[in-house]
Amino acid sequence: MIFDTHTHLNVPQFADDLEAVIERARELDVTEMAVVGFDTPTIEKSLALSQRYATIYSIIGWHPTEAGSYTPEVEKKLQHLLQSEKVVALGEIGLDYHWMEDPKDVQEKVFRRQIAIAKEMNLPISIHTRDAIEDTYRILKSEGVHTIGGIMHSFSGDDEWAKRFLDLGMHISFSGVVTFKKAIDVQAAAKIVPLDKLLVETDAPYLAPVPYRGKRNEPGYTHYVVDKLAELCESSYEQIANQTRENAHRLFRLN
Repeated sequence: MIFDTHTHLNVPQFADDLEAVIERARELDVTEMAVVGFDTPTIEKSLALSQRYATIYSIIGWHPTEAGSYTPEVEKKLQHLLQSEKVVALGEIGLDYHWMEDPKDVQEKVFRRQIAIAKEMNLPISIHTRDAIEDTYRILKSEGVHTIGGIMHSFSGDDEWAKRFLDLGMHISFSGVVTFKKAIDVQAAAKIVPLDKLLVETDAPYLAPVPYRGKRNEPGYTHYVVDKLAELCESSYEQIANQTRENAHRLFRLN
């Protein structure tokens, strides 16, 4: 019923109880999920999980905090792996000025290169932006992202920024942040996103929603994101769950 469009079951935090986490997700109506790989080990684990479980899909790409290690060899392997069965998008890619592991120009070069690959392969993209929303918008606009579309993952901007990214043809995905009491800007953004451009996610094991804030996040907790969006959008839980799943299927070109 619910599609968690961005989770990291491929990290060590889930090594000991993966099966239980997936079962708990089912009990909370989360029937499908996209596991995001962002460097060599997590990409390989994402692909393995998508082959093992019918309800898991892969999104793979090179994270901006890893931009300095992006080489021609990495790119060649990425292009090959993006052809794998059940890869539904390229990501998460973008800019991260919070950690600043690499200079802005290096991050931008790697970001633009991966957008070009996504265009060549006709894949949507999943965008990570942290403390870099203006440059992220500038690059997406200049690259004509509307031709492939994609996701503003774990959106943290306000309603005005949401409108600008929607104008580029992007989907807006909300994580547990939207349930936080002080996330007024994010909640304002949620209220203006058209239902056909709305997605939900956990970004597990990070950003657990209320009532689990501060604890390890799990895909099942997308349930609480859907519940909050239903409240904000003056809709029903069932409508938000079904609509966001339908949107994910359409964006990822799933039957």
